[in-house]
This record gives sequence, C-alpha cells and structure tokens, in this order.
Amino acid sequence: MATGREPPQLLKQRLVYQGRKFNFEVSNLRLPNKSEGDWECIRHPGGALAVPVTPDGKLVLVRQYRFAVQGRLLEFPAGTVEPHEDPEETIKREIEEEIGYSANKWQKLGEFAIAPGYSDEFIYAFLAQDLEKLKAPPKQDADEDMENVLMTPKELEEAILDGEAIDAKSISSFFLARPFLK
Repeated sequence: MATGREPPQLLKQRLVYQGRKFNFEVSNLRLPNKSEGDWECIRHPGGALAVPVTPDGKLVLVRQYRFAVQGRLLEFPAGTVEPHEDPEETIKREIEEEIGYSANKWQKLGEFAIAPGYSDEFIYAFLAQDLEKLKAPPKQDADEDMENVLMTPKELEEAILDGEAIDAKSISSFFLARPFLK
C-alpha cells in the first residue's frame, strides 16, 4: 500500500519480552515529520483458521475459555503457525487436534491483520469442506479447554448479530466464507 511518503526511520529497537507464542518489542522511530517516539508491537508468527463445514452444511466451532477476556468465546478452530510451516499445514493439524475432523477439500479464503495498531499478526483463513469425523477423540493441548459446537450458517449469523461472545477472527472469516455456504 504505497502512499508516496517515506517510511519512519528506526532509531532503536529493544526486545522487552520473548514468549512461547509471541514477542513484545519497543521501537524508537523518527517519523517523516521529524517527530520521534516509541511504538510497542507484539510480534507474532501468524495464525491459521478453518471454517469447517460438515456434509450437511453445519459449521463446526469451538467454545473455548480465553484467559485474557476471562470467559468462553465461540470461535472457529485456529492455531499458531509454527516456524517453517505453511499456514495450510497448520490448520490441517489444528482441526484434527481441536475438533476431531479432517477435511478432503480446502480453499483459501484470504488473510487479514488482526490488530495492526499493536501487533503484526495475520490470520490465514481457509474453508474446510467434505469433513470426516476421526475415530479417535481430538488431541487438544493441555492448555486448551474447549467443546465443539455445531451451528447452521443462519444460527451463527444470528448469534453474531445478537452479540454473543464470538472472537473477531471468526466473525471476519465467517463473512469471507458466506458466499460458499448453503
């Protein structure tokens, strides 16, 4: 997205926190107008998300406890892209682990920034169709507390409009997938 303006000049950068899933850094910048300041940023490798659709047209979501909001949110299955991993590999692994399904048909829906005001995380959204339920139960990570929820696209749209606790990446991905849903 070129605007013809010169980019800010990086004067100094420091890593404040290095975590398991993301890093937090502070960059001192000089803007084109010569003002200087500090900008904080969460550096994240990105996430992959699936909008899984059963053969009868139901969407498979999870209701998951999220510590940051101290409550349960309705979400599509998603996971962090591991180093040297393609986002499509990530989400194929994640839907097996989180919801206990595999998909025979995949379509990339798009990618988008989650919170560009403070993070460089992008979500890579996919439509997962022709689902098959795995024989073994899902192998959720030890820090995951979730349950599967099946909804029709109409039920999910009503839940969104009624203000049910649904995360933004799932709402965005649902609207990217809508043209492909019954």
